[in-house]
Amino acid sequence: MRGVRFDWSCQSFRPRLRIVGVVILAGWIGLSALFGLLKPVKNGCTMTYMYPTYIPISVTDDATSGRYGLYLYHEGWRKIDFKEHLKKLSGVPVLFIPGNAGSYKQVRSVAAESDRAYQGGPFERTFYQEASLFHGGDADTEPVDYDFSSQYNNRLDWFAVDLEGEHSAMDGRILEEHTEYVVYAIHRILDQYKESHDIREREGAAASSSLPHNVILVGHSMGGFVARAVAVHPRLRKSAVQTILTLSSPHQSPPLALQPSLGHYFSQVNREWKKGYEIQTSPGGSYVSDPLLSGVVVVSITGGYNDYQVRSKLESLDGIVPSSHGFMISSTSMKNVWLSMEHQAILWCNQLVVQVSHTLLSLVDSKTSQPISDTQKRLWVLTRMLQSALAQSFNGMTPMKVSHELPMLASKGSESQLSTCALDWRDDALDRDLYIQTSTVTILAMDGRRRWLDIELLGSNGKNNFIFVTNLAPCSGVRLHLWPEREKSNSNLPVCERVQEVTSKMVLIPAGPAPKQSEPGSQTEQAPPSAVLKLGPEDMRGFRFLTISVAPREAVSGKPPVAVSMAVGQFFNPQEGAMEVSSQAMLLSTYWAKEIFLKEDHPLAYNLSFASSLGLLPVTLSLKTAGCGIKTFGLPDGETGDLDKDKLCKLRCFPPVALAWDSASGLHVFPNLYSETIIIDSSPALWSSQSSEKTTVMLLVDPHCSYTTSIHVSAPPMSSRFVLLYGPQVVGFSFAVVLFALMRQANQWDNKQSVPPLLSAVDYNLEMPSPFLLLAVFPLLSSFLYSFLMAQPIPPLTSFPVVSLICYLLANAFISVLIIVSKFAFQALALVHTTVKSRCQAMERNYSLTFLHWFSMLASSFVCLKQAIRILKLNATVIMTLVAVTLVSFVHPALGLFVLFASDVLCCHNSMCCMMMASRRKESFDQKSEAEHKTRHPSSRQEPVSGDLSEKSFVETQADIFNRRHSLLILHLLAALMFVPSLAAWFQRIGTGQSFPWFADSALCVGVIFHGILNSRPETSILRAFPCVSRHQLRPHHMYLVTGYYCFFSGLELAPYKVFYAIAALGYISLTLKISQMNNNDFRFRTKSRIHRN
Repeated sequence: MRGVRFDWSCQSFRPRLRIVGVVILAGWIGLSALFGLLKPVKNGCTMTYMYPTYIPISVTDDATSGRYGLYLYHEGWRKIDFKEHLKKLSGVPVLFIPGNAGSYKQVRSVAAESDRAYQGGPFERTFYQEASLFHGGDADTEPVDYDFSSQYNNRLDWFAVDLEGEHSAMDGRILEEHTEYVVYAIHRILDQYKESHDIREREGAAASSSLPHNVILVGHSMGGFVARAVAVHPRLRKSAVQTILTLSSPHQSPPLALQPSLGHYFSQVNREWKKGYEIQTSPGGSYVSDPLLSGVVVVSITGGYNDYQVRSKLESLDGIVPSSHGFMISSTSMKNVWLSMEHQAILWCNQLVVQVSHTLLSLVDSKTSQPISDTQKRLWVLTRMLQSALAQSFNGMTPMKVSHELPMLASKGSESQLSTCALDWRDDALDRDLYIQTSTVTILAMDGRRRWLDIELLGSNGKNNFIFVTNLAPCSGVRLHLWPEREKSNSNLPVCERVQEVTSKMVLIPAGPAPKQSEPGSQTEQAPPSAVLKLGPEDMRGFRFLTISVAPREAVSGKPPVAVSMAVGQFFNPQEGAMEVSSQAMLLSTYWAKEIFLKEDHPLAYNLSFASSLGLLPVTLSLKTAGCGIKTFGLPDGETGDLDKDKLCKLRCFPPVALAWDSASGLHVFPNLYSETIIIDSSPALWSSQSSEKTTVMLLVDPHCSYTTSIHVSAPPMSSRFVLLYGPQVVGFSFAVVLFALMRQANQWDNKQSVPPLLSAVDYNLEMPSPFLLLAVFPLLSSFLYSFLMAQPIPPLTSFPVVSLICYLLANAFISVLIIVSKFAFQALALVHTTVKSRCQAMERNYSLTFLHWFSMLASSFVCLKQAIRILKLNATVIMTLVAVTLVSFVHPALGLFVLFASDVLCCHNSMCCMMMASRRKESFDQKSEAEHKTRHPSSRQEPVSGDLSEKSFVETQADIFNRRHSLLILHLLAALMFVPSLAAWFQRIGTGQSFPWFADSALCVGVIFHGILNSRPETSILRAFPCVSRHQLRPHHMYLVTGYYCFFSGLELAPYKVFYAIAALGYISLTLKISQMNNNDFRFRTKSRIHRN
């Protein structure tokens, strides 16, 4: 912009130190998060293979939508006759609902494994022995009889709906249409079974015992929410849905909470679910019927910390489904799975789909060959098949919440009850068996011997807890018993009948890779543990001895023995193996790793308590073997060969294991822990956060070895978790930042000052202490007060304010970048425009472009064109408003908002061009005046030339208009971007008969348009006409302050779509004031288009 100088531009475009600081912070977090998110994820899943065939189900004329479809899955490589296959339909109907942009073909993995599971039969009996539940302690509960038979009673018939891969996570209207079609699909499936049954009866074929009356729903991603929406749909047949299993599905709120109608639909469905579990009463309060959803059971399976698209907090059922009718479980704590997986991997991960297949097959009743009708029994089967008992076995780990109203499940044939002892306690038993004299016992072979441990002797000095890890199979490989002291017992029963076997309390953990062998029979590494048992003082009270019985190698149930046998047990004091890592130490470990040294003979179970949740600050935990007592055995250096100390220690010590627990996402197990990033999928530091801010990690480390433990917080995982957890909060705060800047501009105008540039207003609002404390800290204090008054859980006192303030700074940085980029673009475009216009005017004066002049005269001769141009010039705002409102109401809200944004761009561009042209004319006038002055008075003293006063005031006025409209441009750009995902889904459906937008979306966006049109100029802002309240004038900056606070609270709630409520309210207030002004013929604020303030 050579030769063009105006002070306001230079001052506003020069960012201050505060803006630079927040932009650097945002850039560092953004780049680190991008690096962490793009890093490949190791999930450990095994691929599932299948031979799929998809059989289309005919659609009747009463289908809700002709563009969707319904298919039946068949597993097998042989070609089949579709009609004959449908004629034989007699299994248990299961309907798969794909998620956002999903395909009906995604059913193939779980459907193929269900077919194999049905043919292969249930799991081994040891699975049901280990899987157990935590009971609340109600002694009066009656057990429910259920038999885990050796063969499944009926196969699963997997259906899938074809939803055309539409983006249901981006638009509420699409989500509602999917719900309506799934309701129709359920009815069509049940009708198909009746049709097949009638055909078989007519042909004299054997009919099934009973027809299905309900369909099991399995939904992935948004399909899981659709399944829940179907259950409360008014047109669904009674009891047509009783079991819902969701995979990585959001339940609390949408993952992209940007569109108001999407958030409203989630809230509406969740309200219906809450009402569905309430007893139906008459207006007088008398009993009418049981809850509408009393027979519905819901299980939500999450993918854990590797699922970047849906966090576990969104997948929780808390506050929606009571614990007596459902639960949430993470794939990291599922029996036989123990893995965190990506959003799409949960559909094909073989470990998980096998478990899900056996779980659903276990729901089939042996009497009816259909799902169990009893709700309580169905829930207990689901819980027993999915939930591991590992989390209940350690201190500091809260077991899964199970309602006391449910009865206890007693499985026939299982050994959940105490086993009887088949061993005789003879006087010579201690001489024949091994009597352990130390608090640590080690087993390195299947020797068929029994170890005796004196609980009174070895459990003294505070070591009253016992822990045992092994790679031997419980019951078949190793058994543990508690023995009373014969002399002190008051019971008349034989000793063998008073012995309690505690093997059933042993729980399995995921074992790492098998140990390597250089040659058959040789061992190079110690075996990783695969089972763990923990006994507390209350478990061993009243007993004197603990025995560990190991089976001989040839007696392991006819199976080949394990290559390496390992078992380590220890009496320990929990206080000795505990250490707390403060938040300051965790943050400092980003630059300087914190090291912990574990000496030999340390506790086998070592508790690390982190003051900050590992869901926010993931740590990289590294364990390096420092020693394993090799020198104490006198091993010569020459006999070690090429083996170093680390390899030698692996001969002696088992690989470490880490167990991390979170109350929201469950248990996370990290086997073979030598260097691993420990992450849990928790959501700390939120307004609605109810989980503990601390994370306890239990390390199972061999006491024979010493370790150097290193704790390091890595920036990429930390930044990526921050962006994933608090991204919606930053979006809501961004609207608050713009509204606070509008408040600053309105306040300056009311004080008879010029409208400050948007960047200067944002920078001023970051000043300490006054603006920043008022705009950022005061809402946080108000949130604490609100939680206290509403009897809600108080958010964390430290992490919640710190994280919220960081999000507020990131929002300021994001808005600042938008301001700088947009202003630079306007200046560049205005420079090009004014330069080209000046050149064209010069060419027209010098060369007299006759053709252009003739064409313009010809065009002006057309009266209609002339009138149209005149109407457009005089009513441009009215026409733009009509176009925007029409697009918002009848096409798509994003299109109307982009029209409003385009008008802001045009206005800002015109103002910038006017300022540049005026500045150039002023500069040319000053140079000409200076030259004339020198010519007439060559020896006189030069006086400063101020130029034309009206021209100067015109520049200031255009600057005010630009600054005001620039703020509205950023606000409207943010509003339009909120609807971009929905617009992308709308474009996908072009040509398929789109319906009108939701009324809520249209009404809110119309309010945004009215606010932008009626308050586009500072001198004509209709909000200045607001009447007095209690003799106090409510000024525009007061309204923008309240609106900004509401947007701030919307960000704290992780519901950024609610910002439209506040902005639309301003718009409708402006419209009301405008109508009132026109009715009263009040023209106080009607001014000319260009008003010059002197």
